Amino acid sequence: MQSYHTKRDGPLTQEDMEEKYAEIQEEWQEVNDWVKEEQAKLDEDKFSSHQAKSACKRNLAKAQKRVSSVRGTVDYWKNRVEGMSHFRASIKLNEYWASQRENKN
Repeated sequence: MQSYHTKRDGPLTQEDMEEKYAEIQEEWQEVNDWVKEEQAKLDEDKFSSHQAKSACKRNLAKAQKRVSSVRGTVDYWKNRVEGMSHFRASIKLNEYWASQRENKN
Protein backbone atom coordinates (compact mmCIF):
# COMPACT_ATOMS: atom_id res chain seq x y z
CA MET A 1 0.00 0.00 0.00
CA GLN A 2 1.32 3.39 -0.96
CA SER A 3 1.32 6.18 1.59
CA TYR A 4 0.94 9.78 0.54
CA HIS A 5 1.92 11.13 3.89
CA THR A 6 5.09 13.15 3.62
CA LYS A 7 7.65 13.75 6.30
CA ARG A 8 7.20 17.14 7.85
CA ASP A 9 9.93 19.20 9.40
CA GLY A 10 9.43 20.86 12.72
CA PRO A 11 8.49 24.51 13.00
CA LEU A 12 11.09 27.08 12.08
CA THR A 13 13.22 28.35 14.92
CA GLN A 14 13.94 32.02 15.46
CA GLU A 15 17.45 31.46 14.12
CA ASP A 16 16.10 29.87 10.93
CA MET A 17 13.76 32.80 10.37
CA GLU A 18 16.53 35.33 10.97
CA GLU A 19 18.77 33.43 8.53
CA LYS A 20 16.09 33.46 5.83
CA TYR A 21 15.47 37.15 6.50
CA ALA A 22 19.19 37.88 6.07
CA GLU A 23 19.25 35.90 2.80
CA ILE A 24 16.32 37.83 1.38
CA GLN A 25 17.92 41.11 2.47
CA GLU A 26 20.99 40.17 0.41
CA GLU A 27 18.76 39.39 -2.56
CA TRP A 28 17.03 42.74 -2.05
CA GLN A 29 20.40 44.49 -2.36
CA GLU A 30 21.22 42.55 -5.53
CA VAL A 31 17.89 43.46 -7.11
CA ASN A 32 18.29 47.13 -6.19
CA ASP A 33 21.76 47.11 -7.74
CA TRP A 34 20.29 45.55 -10.88
CA VAL A 35 17.64 48.28 -11.14
CA LYS A 36 20.24 51.01 -10.62
CA GLU A 37 22.49 49.45 -13.26
CA GLU A 38 19.69 49.23 -15.83
CA GLN A 39 18.53 52.77 -15.05
CA ALA A 40 22.10 54.05 -15.46
CA LYS A 41 22.35 52.32 -18.84
CA LEU A 42 19.09 53.93 -19.93
CA ASP A 43 20.12 57.36 -18.66
CA GLU A 44 23.50 57.09 -20.37
CA ASP A 45 21.70 56.80 -23.71
CA LYS A 46 24.68 55.46 -25.67
CA PHE A 47 23.05 52.63 -27.55
CA SER A 48 24.33 51.19 -30.79
CA SER A 49 20.79 50.70 -32.07
CA HIS A 50 17.19 51.25 -31.14
CA GLN A 51 16.89 47.50 -30.46
CA ALA A 52 19.52 47.80 -27.73
CA LYS A 53 17.59 50.65 -26.16
CA SER A 54 14.37 48.61 -26.26
CA ALA A 55 16.16 45.66 -24.70
CA CYS A 56 17.37 47.90 -21.89
CA LYS A 57 13.83 49.13 -21.28
CA ARG A 58 12.56 45.53 -21.15
CA ASN A 59 15.29 44.63 -18.67
CA LEU A 60 14.35 47.59 -16.51
CA ALA A 61 10.72 46.44 -16.49
CA LYS A 62 11.82 42.94 -15.49
CA ALA A 63 14.00 44.36 -12.73
CA GLN A 64 11.14 46.46 -11.38
CA LYS A 65 8.84 43.42 -11.39
CA ARG A 66 11.49 41.50 -9.47
CA VAL A 67 11.73 44.35 -6.95
CA SER A 68 8.05 44.01 -6.09
CA SER A 69 8.41 40.26 -5.78
CA VAL A 70 11.37 40.48 -3.43
CA ARG A 71 9.71 43.32 -1.50
CA GLY A 72 6.79 41.03 -0.65
CA THR A 73 9.13 38.27 0.51
CA VAL A 74 11.13 40.73 2.62
CA ASP A 75 7.93 41.89 4.31
CA TYR A 76 6.87 38.28 4.93
CA TRP A 77 10.15 37.34 6.63
CA LYS A 78 10.23 40.63 8.54
CA ASN A 79 6.80 39.80 9.96
CA ARG A 80 7.92 36.27 10.80
CA VAL A 81 11.04 37.50 12.59
CA GLU A 82 8.91 39.94 14.57
CA GLY A 83 6.89 36.97 15.84
CA MET A 84 3.92 36.90 13.51
CA SER A 85 2.57 33.44 12.68
CA HIS A 86 2.91 31.98 9.21
CA PHE A 87 -0.85 32.29 8.75
CA ARG A 88 -0.98 36.01 9.57
CA ALA A 89 2.22 36.78 7.64
CA SER A 90 0.79 35.00 4.59
CA ILE A 91 -2.39 37.06 4.84
CA LYS A 92 -0.27 40.23 4.87
CA LEU A 93 1.67 38.92 1.87
CA ASN A 94 -1.57 38.24 -0.02
CA GLU A 95 -2.78 41.76 0.81
CA TYR A 96 0.50 43.11 -0.59
CA TRP A 97 0.01 41.16 -3.83
CA ALA A 98 -3.58 42.39 -4.09
CA SER A 99 -2.38 45.98 -3.75
CA GLN A 100 0.25 45.35 -6.45
CA ARG A 101 -2.43 44.04 -8.83
CA GLU A 102 -4.60 47.09 -8.12
CA ASN A 103 -1.69 49.45 -8.78
CA LYS A 104 -0.94 47.63 -12.04
CA ASN A 105 -4.47 48.19 -13.38
